[in-house]
Amino acid sequence: VSQVANLTLVSSACDMVSTAYASTKESHPYIRSVCDAAEKGVKSVTEATASCVQPVLTTLEPHVAAASEYASKGLDKLGEKIPLLQKPVEQVISDTKELVSSRVADAKDAVSS
Repeated sequence: VSQVANLTLVSSACDMVSTAYASTKESHPYIRSVCDAAEKGVKSVTEATASCVQPVLTTLEPHVAAASEYASKGLDKLGEKIPLLQKPVEQVISDTKELVSSRVADAKDAVSS
């Protein structure tokens, strides 16, 4: 999970969502109260679940470690094959707009000739 979170594309997307969430809460008091209540509920559920799940996680720890290692190797390969994952969201959007604009211009030129 931490390896996925450290991918540039993922971390920049999380930053954008976090900024938008904080800005929305700041700008709209009614939404802020709903969000605060939801955050408290999630925190309570997480705390309650953590204590129940901990014994199971301890038992499964060797299996989780093996799966984690396998997933880590897979993510490394994925990062090599898809360089897009190493770019921030803003750059991906910009590159996509540029590509689409180029293709539309090519199509216009083909149609007009």
